[in-house]
Amino acid sequence: MQTELKHYTVAQVLEGFVYNELEAKGLYGLAGKLTIQPEYQRNYIYNDGKKDVAVIDSLLRGYPLGLIYFNVTDSGLEVLDGQQRITSVGRFVTGKFAIRLDSTEQVFSSLPADLQQRILESELLVYHCEGDEKEIKDWFKTINIAGVPLNAQELLNAIYSGPFVSAAKKEFSNSQNANMQKWSSYVKGDPKRQEVLAEALAWVADSDSIGVDAYLAQHRSDATIVELKTYFTSVIDWIGSVFIRPPDREMRGLDWGRLYERFHGQSYSPAALNADVEHLLSDPAVHNRKGVYEYLLGGKVDAQLLAIRLFDDKTKSVAYQQQTQKSHAQGVSNCPLCAVGDNANKARIYKLSEMDADHVTAWSKGGNTDPANCEMLCITHNRAKGNR
Repeated sequence: MQTELKHYTVAQVLEGFVYNELEAKGLYGLAGKLTIQPEYQRNYIYNDGKKDVAVIDSLLRGYPLGLIYFNVTDSGLEVLDGQQRITSVGRFVTGKFAIRLDSTEQVFSSLPADLQQRILESELLVYHCEGDEKEIKDWFKTINIAGVPLNAQELLNAIYSGPFVSAAKKEFSNSQNANMQKWSSYVKGDPKRQEVLAEALAWVADSDSIGVDAYLAQHRSDATIVELKTYFTSVIDWIGSVFIRPPDREMRGLDWGRLYERFHGQSYSPAALNADVEHLLSDPAVHNRKGVYEYLLGGKVDAQLLAIRLFDDKTKSVAYQQQTQKSHAQGVSNCPLCAVGDNANKARIYKLSEMDADHVTAWSKGGNTDPANCEMLCITHNRAKGNR
């Protein structure tokens, strides 16, 4: 890849600057010759009142903004690295946010003329880069290891940029999408950081038993995202049809794609599930509340999903002492199941370390995790008893 160092002023780069507030994109500069956010770039994420303000503060103090890289294309230039900084300056100059200066909120137009000029005349050091697509995108990954690092999906968007990624980002990376509030009840992540898109892609790729990168490679040139959107919507609608209650916060971030693939072919009573969810979420013995939904979808078989609270050491010690005293008096084992057997352990007295606490009435059958429902069994019998 070939590079050539150029010198621009802020005013030159921002000539013709356009910012799309809805999509969080700084679009054009250099009088239309510069594409500030090509499709392989992530959305603008500096608008947090800290990073964007810090960029402006650096210019006012005369500090350099660091090297910026433009990719030379057949149609002009596109920002390879530096779009967050350029967009921050462009948004400030066009009045999109204010800074605090001398204890006063100031927008660009309210700054003294000399400070306005200081910003506009600030010099930007820009490398023009020329190379094939692989070289450019390898370089893009390399230069983005500092600052706010690209996450995995942002890198994939860069590698597989094209009409499919563009359409997918438009659907799943737009925080103003009317569906986003509904989706956020079940999907955890920042749409601007491509985290909702990442989940949607993971679900549909897993359903095809391939990785997300392979899925993007297969569909890179597709003009539409029909399969991706249809599958994602199917999963979301299925959740709402099975769990008719208002979304619980525990639902957010679950692997709903995997659960959909495993359980969507089964029939459920939404009313019964709703009652079961209500009961389990209020049960103090349930430590993993996020496991409630898979536990119920799976027919209440795998109680390990709930991380049921075990008996504490004090309760186990009291139960052991009571059983052992009774066993000595009766001349039988302090394991109730060994005591009713006919083998050599019928009269064996186990040490506390050789026994496990067990629910007399299984938790799954309504038994509580309290002293009245605790008995000590030898390890062999307890593990053999399971959930019976």
